[in-house]
Amino acid sequence: MKRKVLLSGNEAVALGAYQAGVAVAAAYPGTPSTQILEEMSKFPEVYCEWSSNEKVALEVAIGAALGGKRSLAAMKHVGLNVAADSWMTLTYIGVNAGLVLAVADDPGMHSSQNEQDTRYYALMAKAPMLEPSDSQEALELVKEAFHISERFDLPVLLRLETRISHSRTVVEVEDGVREEVDLPYSKDAVKRVMVPAHARLRHPVLLSKLEELRRFGESFAYNRVEMGDPRVGIVTSGVCYQYVREAFPEASVLKLTMTHPLPERLLRDFCSRFRRVYVVEELEPFLENSLKAMGIDAVGKSRIPRMGELNPDIVAEALRELVELDGGKPPKLWPSAAAEDKATEDKAELPPRPPVMCPGCPHRGLFFALGRARATVSGDIGCYTLSVLPPLNGIDCQVCMGAGIGLALGLERAFSQSELNAERAGRVVGLLGDSTFIHAGIPALIDMVYNKTPVTVVILDNRTTAMTGFQDHPGTGRTIKGEETHALDLEALSLAVGVRRVRVVDPWRLEETEEVLREELAASEPSVVISRRGCSLRERPEKVVPFWVDPDDCDSCWRCMRLGCPALSRRDEKAWIDGDLCRGCSMCAQLCRKEAIEEVEHA
Repeated sequence: MKRKVLLSGNEAVALGAYQAGVAVAAAYPGTPSTQILEEMSKFPEVYCEWSSNEKVALEVAIGAALGGKRSLAAMKHVGLNVAADSWMTLTYIGVNAGLVLAVADDPGMHSSQNEQDTRYYALMAKAPMLEPSDSQEALELVKEAFHISERFDLPVLLRLETRISHSRTVVEVEDGVREEVDLPYSKDAVKRVMVPAHARLRHPVLLSKLEELRRFGESFAYNRVEMGDPRVGIVTSGVCYQYVREAFPEASVLKLTMTHPLPERLLRDFCSRFRRVYVVEELEPFLENSLKAMGIDAVGKSRIPRMGELNPDIVAEALRELVELDGGKPPKLWPSAAAEDKATEDKAELPPRPPVMCPGCPHRGLFFALGRARATVSGDIGCYTLSVLPPLNGIDCQVCMGAGIGLALGLERAFSQSELNAERAGRVVGLLGDSTFIHAGIPALIDMVYNKTPVTVVILDNRTTAMTGFQDHPGTGRTIKGEETHALDLEALSLAVGVRRVRVVDPWRLEETEEVLREELAASEPSVVISRRGCSLRERPEKVVPFWVDPDDCDSCWRCMRLGCPALSRRDEKAWIDGDLCRGCSMCAQLCRKEAIEEVEHA
């Protein structure tokens, strides 16, 4: 029976993978891809896991595919950087049962440290790549991807974007559908053990498959020409297809869904009908450069922004002038000057709302103590990165997941050899969260011990992967399906790799936390400080006893405001606590020299 439902792109991918018969799915959580595995974990027939990082997730999927069962790995764009080592060789060895790698790009950097373009990973690995333009296609293309994967003995990259992953569109779903795939395993060392001699044999095989895929793409049903105005031709793919259709509904469009390898004959045939063609794509000129390499005059990034997320208005504004010169109709969504002025006026009235760490966040006390200790802090990826903002100003540098420790090692070595920065030596902290430490921090910790670098590593253990929505990890003692399992002991692990100084602090206790940090920074050997308290949003006490400020005792010194807690503000030139926001952490009360801040029940 078929029915129509609203699904996000991520939900559609999960459902499509289930219906395609996926038996094993693995991921590391990362917005905007996180919900794919969360949705898949609801199907009891599918083994799902939060892997310790994206490389492990892809390798789990590879093993399952080689073992004869369809598998899926999911990650965000920067996660593929971590998995790239495995990805680049996977196309050499093939898959046996189908394998799909779902990667979600983040144009506009809504929740990411860069906006790299995943399409180049398909190009480098010589892998087929599909791009859905809505949730219906996300559902259908996952199934197509598994068939392509098995037909060509290659993994398939399913490239999503934030708007596809998170937007909900109508999907026609057929209930009770699930393919069953169980292929025999056979040992083939030449095909699957990539020593140089074997790899040299496999590379020409891969190139041959790429040519077969190119011919396949010429008749791939999801690559389609939609003829409209014979004077305006636009080449596009993915979510940009929706923007083009809204901005220029009369234009002729070549909608590409298999974007690697590209169907050259289809492209040449379409583009030959127009004086010039326009290429609408987010981020890099991936399609545009390919057309130009084919000798096709294409207008793309000279008009379309190379940075940030597109939308119908941006596309309309970018191409309006040229489309009208071609004789085409003006864009449908072109706003009037009055509407623009009104939008600007309304926007100007809105106050800025910078992101902040939550009330009662345990990281706040730790960063306050680090500031008091005058440490140079190399940070990492997580909600604690928000400590970079005033008033905490808690992080000096940050690159990517797991880099906090490695950066600290380099900083310490530089400071110890510097005349200008000598006073900073011995006061360097490498900082990262518990999930991030497991993801990519352990090798750097081993490096620190092995090379005897006197750096203090701080692990912010809030018992979850908070920033992406409270996913479990190997340190929480629960799997993605809520099953009890072994919880990684961070203290024991640190001791096991050779760290002799391992301390645990409760960051809500400011004086104790500051004292421990000062002691460890003064040590002349590697040390680890574990800042342990559960996320204030995840582990709430049954009864929160908020604090209040006695205005008669408050002398307006604003010392409490140095914490940057959103529950604290100024009212009538006195400190004031919003009782609805307060989590009862007491950090502000610990800072108040006048003892003007008290628990409400004691007021």
